[in-house]
Amino acid sequence: MTSLANTSNKQPISTSDINTSDINKSASIRADIHYRFDFERFFEHLVDVTLTFTATTDAPQLWLPAWIPGSYLMREFARNITAVHYQITNDDKQPETYRAQKTDKNTWQLSQAQAGQTVTVTYEVYCYDLSVRTAYIDQQRLYGNFTSLALAVNDQERSPIKVSLIVPDAFLADKDEHRVLLACGLNATQLPPGGPLCDVQHKDLLPDDTQTSYGLEADSYHELIDYPFEIAEQDRFDFIVHDDKHQTLPHSFYLSGKHNANMGRLQQDVTQICQTYLNWLGDAPFADYTFMTFASGQDYGGLEHINSTSLITPRRDLPNHDEPQVPSADYQRFLGLCSHEYFHSWWVKTVRPDVMLAVDLRREAFTPLLWVFEGFTSYIDDFMLQASGVIDEASYLKLLAEQINRYYQTSGRVHQSVAESSFDAWIKLYRSDENTGNAGISYYNKGALVALCLDLTLLQKSAGRYRLFDVVKAFYAQAKQNDNKRIGISSADMGVIIGQFMPLADWEDFESRYVNGVEELPIEALLAANGIKMRTNTKETADKHVPWGLRCTETPAGLKINRVQRDSVAAKAGLSAHDVIIAIDGIKADNKQLASFSNAERDVDCYFFRRDELMCVSVRPKAAIDPQDHNIAGSDASTETVFPHKVSLHLSKSVASSEGDDDQVQASWQSWLNGIERYQV
Repeated sequence: MTSLANTSNKQPISTSDINTSDINKSASIRADIHYRFDFERFFEHLVDVTLTFTATTDAPQLWLPAWIPGSYLMREFARNITAVHYQITNDDKQPETYRAQKTDKNTWQLSQAQAGQTVTVTYEVYCYDLSVRTAYIDQQRLYGNFTSLALAVNDQERSPIKVSLIVPDAFLADKDEHRVLLACGLNATQLPPGGPLCDVQHKDLLPDDTQTSYGLEADSYHELIDYPFEIAEQDRFDFIVHDDKHQTLPHSFYLSGKHNANMGRLQQDVTQICQTYLNWLGDAPFADYTFMTFASGQDYGGLEHINSTSLITPRRDLPNHDEPQVPSADYQRFLGLCSHEYFHSWWVKTVRPDVMLAVDLRREAFTPLLWVFEGFTSYIDDFMLQASGVIDEASYLKLLAEQINRYYQTSGRVHQSVAESSFDAWIKLYRSDENTGNAGISYYNKGALVALCLDLTLLQKSAGRYRLFDVVKAFYAQAKQNDNKRIGISSADMGVIIGQFMPLADWEDFESRYVNGVEELPIEALLAANGIKMRTNTKETADKHVPWGLRCTETPAGLKINRVQRDSVAAKAGLSAHDVIIAIDGIKADNKQLASFSNAERDVDCYFFRRDELMCVSVRPKAAIDPQDHNIAGSDASTETVFPHKVSLHLSKSVASSEGDDDQVQASWQSWLNGIERYQV
């Protein structure tokens, strides 16, 4: 029989473990809204949904979110729903089927229904998006976010909800029944075939003898949509972490998809990371936590939820059975993803931008603070890997150097502030094109480095007493004082809290220059003051990696240009994105041919196709390094400061001239890298 993870006690249960008297007792309590998700047509990636509710108004409306919290783009989930039909239950006549009418892109009206009537709605949803944001159904896994699947009943979003997930035996037929698990942050119940599920009005929603049913309950629609689920063959381990009152918090980790991961090593490392967060923050906004991970070929991503996270990772990023003590770069990336999404339970789900506190998922919610939430998290996620001891200091500095290199390699940082990047997330970050790197900066990347600079500035201004971690903890403490244990913050609130740990004037200057402005971040100076030396790699230059200012892909037709850097020699010669270079200096174009002319001191003929038209331009590569031809936009200087293409970071253990100075330098970087220990009880 199929196993089920019961998230209330974190132990798998089977149908033989079910106490039917408890089920009968709960079934007598009528839920206002009931959803039935039937996966019978999993081969076609379709879910058949039945929604039953009692109308509280005439002509009730149904709606579906256009986006999911944590991913700031209008996803238009309603595009995957076909026709919506409904029936009205009348005691005196046979139910008649009506077709719901759309009133806008994601709203349907049930014009024939009247207040007090029981309405049964049916529709199908196409589910074939492998991302963590939507739903994916096939013969291997049944995965979904309810933002993609469950139509909300307008004005009844706060009503209690019951959900049944109906899994056909055909889905289970070729699987190891002991490995088929339901992963979900909600408490769940597996019901026997034909067993009681809800009150007598909904007997038509019960599973038959050839189906397995899982039951979920939520206090409201908005609670329901914060809990993704997956039913598949999965590997699993459980572990516990302790809060500052020595209470245990059970955690479960599920891994689906084909893989050969070292589950013991994964359990050890994830446990250390999670415990380090509890050591810092004291307690958690959840009673238990679930990691849901799907191993794929090359897909990557994660999405936070209040007591769970949904992750997708390349299987090569998982630890292998001879994983070295210091994790490989690939494995570090996966651990960073786990760390990132785990921290979001505190820093996005609990403390969040004010506009996200009571958000309407049918419309954008603009905020200049995404750099605070995604940027802080992108700094802290890797920092906590070394704070937990999972990686060493050298590995962490390498990860941080990668962030710095991405920043220096993005010329758009001089045009868009990190606050503007946050506000424009809805129209820019998730809709990148060939001009993105020229015109803007990621609030993840620059936000992480602003967080680094703020952390080091706090240490400096407070003589080592305070840092960014105190700011986060102060906001979390405020959230816990509210009845709903959440808080929405504004830019002004940032000043109020940060002003408790450093002079307010210093924060306002920092905010003006580096958050709302585009002044270059003082990364090198702040790191040096904390015993970290930044070294420029003189061999890994822009000319080597981005010859002529071009980023290209080799194709059978030639070199296809993906991006042209602004003010580069390629741009000045007239080359553009999507052009296909076929010959350079009379020789067939490929990456080696392009690289060989990266520093040529003469004109080079370049033949290319733009659309279906053959064109030729003359390129003078040496101009790329002529300082007289390059100025940073908006700079008053006649020559630009040339920033390195690639840097590395090193502990400055031996830069001082005396033993005493050596000790002082070492204490400086230890205060930064090891400072998290101060929060441990």
